[in-house]
Amino acid sequence: MAPMSAPAGHDRPFLNRRLAAFGTTIFAEMSALAARTGSINLGQGFPDTDGPAEIAEAASRAVLAGLGNQYPPGTGVPELRTAIAAHQQRFHGLSYDPDTEVLVTAGATEAIAAALLALLEPGDEVIALEPFYDSYAACIAMAGAVRVPLTLRAPDFRPDLDALRDAITPRTRLLLLNTPHNPTGTVLTPAELAGIAELAVRHDLLVITDEVYEHLVFEGSHTPLASLPGMRERTVTISSAGKTYSFTGWKVGWITSTPELVTAVRSVKQFLTYVSSGPFQYAVAEALSLPDSYYEGLRADLAAKRDLLSDGLAAAGFQVYRPQGTYFVTTDIAPLGESDGIAFCRALPERCGVVAIPNQVFYDDKSAGATQVRWAFCKKTEVLREAVDRLRRLA
Repeated sequence: MAPMSAPAGHDRPFLNRRLAAFGTTIFAEMSALAARTGSINLGQGFPDTDGPAEIAEAASRAVLAGLGNQYPPGTGVPELRTAIAAHQQRFHGLSYDPDTEVLVTAGATEAIAAALLALLEPGDEVIALEPFYDSYAACIAMAGAVRVPLTLRAPDFRPDLDALRDAITPRTRLLLLNTPHNPTGTVLTPAELAGIAELAVRHDLLVITDEVYEHLVFEGSHTPLASLPGMRERTVTISSAGKTYSFTGWKVGWITSTPELVTAVRSVKQFLTYVSSGPFQYAVAEALSLPDSYYEGLRADLAAKRDLLSDGLAAAGFQVYRPQGTYFVTTDIAPLGESDGIAFCRALPERCGVVAIPNQVFYDDKSAGATQVRWAFCKKTEVLREAVDRLRRLA
C-alpha cells in the first residue's frame, strides 16, 4: 500500500509539528517484539500477576452494585478522594481536604499531561530529571514549553544541585521531578530534596512530582517534596494505584495540591478523559486502607526479585546499577562489547529470547544513555529465573 499523503493543497503534515519527534512509544514496539518472538518481556513495566484478590472482588462488587457504572463525579468519587487524603496523612503526615485538594485522574499519565498543559504556556522552561519517562517530553512539547534536562549520570545517578541552580533562568516555570526515579531507581535523599526545595522557593517555581513508586523503596525512604517547608503551596504531587497494587490496567491516578492548583489541573483534565475507571475507583479506595503488612510484603517480594535479576545480569556480563527503588534495574552493555542500546535491545529477542528497553530513548543527551538498558523485575520469580538462564548465553 502506498504511504498516506496529504490531500491536494494540504502540504502541512497531519501530525502537530510539536509531536513530530514522537512516534510509536518504545514500550509498544518492544512489547510487540516480545509477543512476535515469544520472548520474556522484561521491557514494559507491568506485573505478570494481579494484585490482592480482595481488591479485585471489591471492583466486582462495585460493578454489580451499580457503583461507578455511569459517569462518576469529575473530581473522583468521594470515597476515593477521602481515602487518598487519609493515605497522605497516614504515610506522609500531609493533610489535604478531599473536597478541594484531591483530583482523581486516568492514571498518573493523565495527571502528568493535565498538570503540564494547565501550568505551562509556550516558551516556559521546564527542568526535568534526565533520563525522563517518555510522556514527560511529549506533554511538555504539547504545551509548547521547552524541556531543560538535569542529567543523572552513571554510576550513582544523583542530581547535581549546582547544575540545577545554573539551569534556572527567568523563563523557568516549573521543575518536574520523579522519585523514586524511573528508569534509574534513584531515590532522592532528604538533603537533595531540601536543596531542590530551597531553589524552588527562592525562584518562586512550581513543582510537579511523580511519586508513583512511593511504596517501592528498598534502600532509604521516600520523602514527598510537598512535606518540606515552603513546598506544599507550590507542589502538585502525583501518584497512582497501578504500581502499588498491581492493577495497571485500571488506570486510577490522582493529584494532591492546593485548591488553586487542583482547580487549574481539573480545568484541563475535564477536556481529556472527563472521567474514567468508575467502579475501579471504589476498589482503589479500599486498597488504600490495606494494612502495613501489605506494603512490607510488597517491598520484600520486589527486593528479592531485584536481587535475583541484578545478580543474574551481573553474571551474564552486564555492569549493574542496583536500584534503590521502583521495579526496574539499569545496566550498561559496554562490558559485553556493545555500544548501541537500541540495536542491542532489538537483537536481544533473537539472541536469547528476552526483551528489555534501551534507556537512550529517555535522554535528550543520547550519549549519556547510549549503552544503558532497563529491565523490569515485577515478574514471577520463575519467569525471572528463566530470563537469567537465557541471558547466560551472552556471557
